[in-house]
Amino acid sequence: MSSGFLLVDKPAGMTSHDVVDKIRAITGERTVGHAGTLDPFATGLLIIAVGREATRELEKFVGLEKTYEADIVIGKSSTTLDPEGIIENAKGPTIIVTKASLNKAIAQLTGAQEQIPPMHSAIKMGGKKLYELARKGIEVERKPRPVVIHEFSLLADLPEESVELPVTISTRIQCTSGTYIRALARDLGTALGTEAYVTELRRTHIGKFSVKHG
Repeated sequence: MSSGFLLVDKPAGMTSHDVVDKIRAITGERTVGHAGTLDPFATGLLIIAVGREATRELEKFVGLEKTYEADIVIGKSSTTLDPEGIIENAKGPTIIVTKASLNKAIAQLTGAQEQIPPMHSAIKMGGKKLYELARKGIEVERKPRPVVIHEFSLLADLPEESVELPVTISTRIQCTSGTYIRALARDLGTALGTEAYVTELRRTHIGKFSVKHG
C-alpha cells in the first residue's frame, strides 16, 4: 500500500511503537504513525496510518471517543495501576462491597470528571515524562484534566448482594479522548473506601471504528 489506514488488534505485551515498527518492516514504508497509544498490557484497536498522506490525517482520529472493556480488581493496589506494577492487598480494614455501594460509586464516576493522570503515564512535566520520574521513585503533583465518562457499566453484576474484597469486576467504559482507565479504576477504589487497579484492558472502538473491523 502506498498510503492508507490499518485497523490493528494489538496483542498484549507489545507497545504501540512496537506495532508501528512491525508495520514499517512489513510495508517498507518509514512514515507510519498511530492514533492513540495503548499500554503494553492492553489489547485492542490501534488505528495505524501508513504513508505521509495518511499520517497527516491522523489528528482526525486522535480526538475521537474511545470504548474499552476493563477488568478491575477492587481491594488490591498496584504501583502502576495495572498488572505490571507491584501488587499488594489494599491497606486498611477489610471492606465489604455491596451491589448498591458499587453502583453508587460507578454513578459518581460517570459524566464530566476532573481526572488526575497516573504517575505512570507519558505526560511531560519539566521536560520529563511522568513514568520516568515514577521509575525513580519520584511523585509530583499533577493537575486534574477534564474528561467525560459517557458510559461506565458492569458487564456482569456481583454474584451476591455483598462481597468481601478483593473482587474482580468486568466493566465497559465509553469516554472522551485523554481518559486514563487506570485512573478511573483508582478513583473507583477511592470512592469505595479502598484501592483498585486494572488487571485487563481491551479497546474495542475508536469513534465509529471497531476492533472487529480489523
